[in-house]
Amino acid sequence: MSASASPTPGVSSSVPAGAANRARQFWQRVSEGRQLDELWSQFTADARASYGFYGKDVDWEEIQKLPRWHRPFHVAKDIFWAMLMKMTPARRVLLLLALVLLVLSGMGFTFQTGHTTVAVDFKFELIAALIFLLLLSLELADKITMKRDLEIAREIQTWLVPSQAPAVAGADIAFATRPQNSVAGDYYDAFYPDPENRGRLVVVIADVAGKSVPAALLMATLQASLRTIAGEGVPVAELTTRLNRYASAYSLDGRRFTTAVLAEYDPEARRLTYVNAGHNAPILRRANGTLETLETGGLPLGIKTDASYETASLELKPGDALIFFTDGVVEAFNESGEEFGNGRWRGAIRGLPDWNAQETLQFLMKLVDEFVGATRQADDITCLVFRSK
Repeated sequence: MSASASPTPGVSSSVPAGAANRARQFWQRVSEGRQLDELWSQFTADARASYGFYGKDVDWEEIQKLPRWHRPFHVAKDIFWAMLMKMTPARRVLLLLALVLLVLSGMGFTFQTGHTTVAVDFKFELIAALIFLLLLSLELADKITMKRDLEIAREIQTWLVPSQAPAVAGADIAFATRPQNSVAGDYYDAFYPDPENRGRLVVVIADVAGKSVPAALLMATLQASLRTIAGEGVPVAELTTRLNRYASAYSLDGRRFTTAVLAEYDPEARRLTYVNAGHNAPILRRANGTLETLETGGLPLGIKTDASYETASLELKPGDALIFFTDGVVEAFNESGEEFGNGRWRGAIRGLPDWNAQETLQFLMKLVDEFVGATRQADDITCLVFRSK
């Protein structure tokens, strides 16, 4: 004999399913559809970056002099003060007040009046939580405002670099850049100074010392100066010398220098003339697989006003690939702290298939991405590929 339970009148059997669906939708909205392992990787990357940011204010040499069991306390104290001092004075007071209230919460005392014993317990957890929530909302408001401004700056910055590569007789070009923050200090360009007479193509890649907004502002001034001087039709040696004079006037005594490779390409002669101003040497992979580096030049722009620069020329033959890049490529590191390195980069270039510039670029950037994984980018990454056909 069997019995079956019937649904209780007035109670919908779909309530659990509806609640589960709402919970699923809530989780999707909060997590943006990411899996737990992705969220954990993102959290660890954020935590590592935050620790590095606040850890800059820790006197590690003094910490190392302390007994081992004292070090964690002093590191925590220094990081707390580094965090506190980056807030406004009013927010510092609020944070300290919330911490005091948390410490006092749970404490109590008793006193006796006559034959009556009175117990007093402090319960300030809710007030402390509200203060923490207020501080969080204020910091988030600042971040959102700054993020909006940076997005506008990023949009403006994209106007300063080409969105499409120019057509070049007997060659093709591809480029990609990935800022560490919303805006970057890396710069790349490929343009004809005289669009009506395409007899000379200027190719440049540069990296302003520093990151984010200060580097981006200097990058914008470099772009404007370069375009103006190149429009006068001067050779690459004079172009570099004049750019260096301008950069030296605004480099804060050499602290805001710029590394760069400036080149001019003659499509008819297939000849590239270049100057390397302290930049990572571009790598030329010949069609037979041999590698050459473009190292001739001089100091980074902005170090010394009267610096002199040497030029060098080379002929590009069909099948050759010339790779320009910034230091963010070879200095990219994975979650173990290991750098991608020049050896891997040269090995990847040496083994390039006979593809066009865009396919070559995608192949190289994919190798870097696979090596880095979910680790947060530590520097701007820019790569420009010039392939001779």
